[in-house]
Parts: sequence; C-alpha cells; structure tokens
Amino acid sequence: MEATRTFKDRLFLVIKGLGMGAANKIPGVSGGVVAFVAGFYEEFIYSLQRVNKTAFKLLFNGRFNSFYHYINGRFLVLLFSGMIISYFSVSKILDYFLQNHELYVWSLFFGMIIGSIYYINKDFKDWNYKSITALAIGVTLGVGISFLDPAMENDNLIFVFVCGIISVSGMTLPGFSGSFVLILLGNYVLLLVDSVNALYDTFSEIITGDFSFVQNEARTRLLKVLGVFTLGSAVGLVTFSHVLSYVLKHYKSITTASIIGFIIGSLGVVWPWKKTIFKTQDDGNFLLDSRGEKITTNYERFLPELNSETYVAIGYVLIGVLVVLALERYGQRTKQTHV
Repeated sequence: MEATRTFKDRLFLVIKGLGMGAANKIPGVSGGVVAFVAGFYEEFIYSLQRVNKTAFKLLFNGRFNSFYHYINGRFLVLLFSGMIISYFSVSKILDYFLQNHELYVWSLFFGMIIGSIYYINKDFKDWNYKSITALAIGVTLGVGISFLDPAMENDNLIFVFVCGIISVSGMTLPGFSGSFVLILLGNYVLLLVDSVNALYDTFSEIITGDFSFVQNEARTRLLKVLGVFTLGSAVGLVTFSHVLSYVLKHYKSITTASIIGFIIGSLGVVWPWKKTIFKTQDDGNFLLDSRGEKITTNYERFLPELNSETYVAIGYVLIGVLVVLALERYGQRTKQTHV
C-alpha cells in the first residue's frame, strides 16, 4: 500500500486526518464518517487491526522496520499527524466559528451528513428484513442518544479511561459521535477543551524554557487526565478496530445498514436551528463548568423562519452536501489510479 502512494496522496492523507480530527471534536459529527466518505475507512480499520500480538512481537524483538511496515505505519503516521495538527489548529478555528457563527457551522455539518447518507446508501443494494431491522435499530439508537441529558463532570481517572475507550468509537464507527458521548458523560469540556489547552500551554512554556507548570497543581492534574484519556483512546481504538473488522467481514450488510441508521439518527444532533438549554441550580442560577461557562444540557430544536439568515444557512447545507460529493469523486479517482 505504501509504495504506491505519491506525494499528493500523502498530502491529501494528512488533510483527511485534519478533517477527522476536526470532526471528532464537533458534537454530533463522527470522524468515521470522514473516513467512510473519503474512501479510506477499510484501510484505516485494517491498519488498526494490524496492531496485534504479531506486531508487538516484532516491536519487542527490535525489528522496528518490520513493525512499521506490518502495521501500515506510513498511512497511520500521516493520518494521525493530521489529527494532532487539527486538535491544535483547525479545532481552535472551529471553536471560534461555533461561538460566532454557530448556525452556519451546524448547517455545513448537517449538509455533510446528508451527503454521507447518500454516499453510503448509493452503492448498498442488500436490503432485506435483517438489514431494514438493523437500519431501524440504528436510527432509534441515534435519535435516542441525541435526547439524553448530560451527566456532571467527573475527573476520576478510571472514569476518564472509560471515557477514552467510548469516545474514540466515533473514529471507527461512522455516525457515532464520540464528542457528543463525552457531553452525555459530562466530560466534554474537561477532556477536549481544558486538557488540550493545558497541553498546548505547557508546550508553549517549555519552548520558552519555562518549567513552572510542574508547580501548578491544576495544570498537572489536567495533564494527568489527558494522559489517561489518551491511553484509554488508544486501547479503545485498537479494540474497536478488531471488533469492527470481524463484524464487517461476517455481517457486512447488517453493519452497513446500522451505520446508515446511526448517521440518520445523528441528524437530530446537528439540526442547525436550535436553542441551547443550560443546566440551572435550585435557585435558578446557571450551573458553571471548570472554566466558569454555563453547562449545556441539550438543545431545543425549532423550524426556521424564512429570512436572509435562513437562506444563507440553507446555502451552507448545500455546500456541505457538495463537499461530500467532491470527496466521493476524489476517492473514486484515487482508487482508479491505484488499480
């Protein structure tokens, strides 16, 4: 696989990693959808599946080159490089736009998910009572999850480890938003905002020769939380890849139908026209998180009025659909090039 990659392919793979990283951080959007639509989902699962007993045997025996090739290392390194860059760049840009142009961001993602449903369903022909049942279950679970109320923040390290395992499922299971699950578990701000910002600030200080963070209890706590969360994510990523590889091999039609259902169900989460509902205390004051910001409990969705803002939002929905169709076309051309 690696020998046939051109520089352009490698650059686009990093860009796809940027897309996956950004999607993983947005509640309601799944990084797995990006992989599915961009045409590298099966290679992604295959590569993760190669992190197994044989791979560790090669690693512990010092056969690093064999280990690297066995796990399709170049593919994983380029993809995860894009994801890491995204967490410290693209995701911050998205944070800005979500705060200042929330309607248009959700509209864009809504269009992308509609395009994803079209893309996945387009070539799926194996509709029967089993796949239709799987589709219905997927839709029901997706819709049901979107209406659950979030829990309170919890920095217990065992719970953080479990959060890592669960949240990373969005990378391997298209339509299942790991970041939205973190909101439900109460740890979205702690794990994807505060901890990431703490790591960014720490790197910035180390570069300038400032090591005072070791005396900062709040900072070291966040870094410890991020380390445990990352470990849980790595365990979950490899574990889910093995499970999904088996399921896709033996129950591909049912799995694909379930994925389509999950993505359809997630449309409720990313519906652009909604009002945020915040958690309040008994005295009526808003409950605040560790950053002093109001804690979101869910959204109140509504039908939009026909005005200029709505028309612009619909335009972004169409752009989102076109982005997915463009990715699909690129993915098909890439496959034809390598055949």
